[in-house]
Amino acid sequence: MSGGSGTELSPPSQSGPGGGPPSTSRVSLPSIAPPPPQPSFFAHHQERVLHLIEHLGEVSLLIVRMFRALLRRPLEWKATLHQMESLGVRSMGIVTVTSIFIGMVMTIQFAFGLRRFGGLEYIPRVIVLSFARELAPTLTAVIVGGRIGSGMAAEVGAMNVTEQVDAIRALGADPAKKLVLPRTVAAVIVMPLLSIFAFSLGTLGAILICYSQFDISPSFFMQSSLESVQMGDFLSGLFKTPIFGFIIAIVGCHFGLRTRGGTEGVGLSTTRTVVVVSISILIADFFLTKIFIGIMGS
Repeated sequence: MSGGSGTELSPPSQSGPGGGPPSTSRVSLPSIAPPPPQPSFFAHHQERVLHLIEHLGEVSLLIVRMFRALLRRPLEWKATLHQMESLGVRSMGIVTVTSIFIGMVMTIQFAFGLRRFGGLEYIPRVIVLSFARELAPTLTAVIVGGRIGSGMAAEVGAMNVTEQVDAIRALGADPAKKLVLPRTVAAVIVMPLLSIFAFSLGTLGAILICYSQFDISPSFFMQSSLESVQMGDFLSGLFKTPIFGFIIAIVGCHFGLRTRGGTEGVGLSTTRTVVVVSISILIADFFLTKIFIGIMGS
């Protein structure tokens, strides 16, 4: 090495095996795949329609299996009573709060509109008729159905992801009889009772507002409402509630039995249950209303 000249360091050459030329290592970069093509508008909705048909088919099969299990012994009385306590008694709190305040709000709204025409004395008739035909059965089914249906989906879904449903099948029992039937029978029995309870409390809330703000006495309220509301109005709303209870239980158990993917799947099933139960009740309410009006002629 000379004093005035600089040195150039070069990387040491590594000879290949057998003293051959140096080997070079190549690093291969992963290829970036192009994004998958998005389905067209018609293909997307066609897939959703096929999923809907699949769900309807599975629900129909579940209903058939449940009715077959209804005639087989032993009867699940203890499980049914337990579900009645879980679905009915524990739902009275939310029914109490919602019914009273809905009755109060509806009274204020109708009074605001009828006052312009000097028709405050018609408030009792409108309120009681609205509660008897629609508000008590339908609104109670939507509010309570979200709680009941999501609870069923979460409970059955948790049993499904932990393989308890498979254990029931392995023991020779039918999940439709052990899980679906008690919940369905309990919901069908409980919903009419909750509707009557909601009707009574909603009317009580309306009486309190009428007496405290519009000087309508409770005796006049009851007399006026009984003159206009017939038994057919009350029965047309009450007869809807067992069908609502049946829809709530079947939808909740259906999504519970379809649950996959652990706790995330349970949460997804409960969310879908609340949405489907609410929509199904409103659609069924329309057709039931048309049927009862055609039958009763009122």
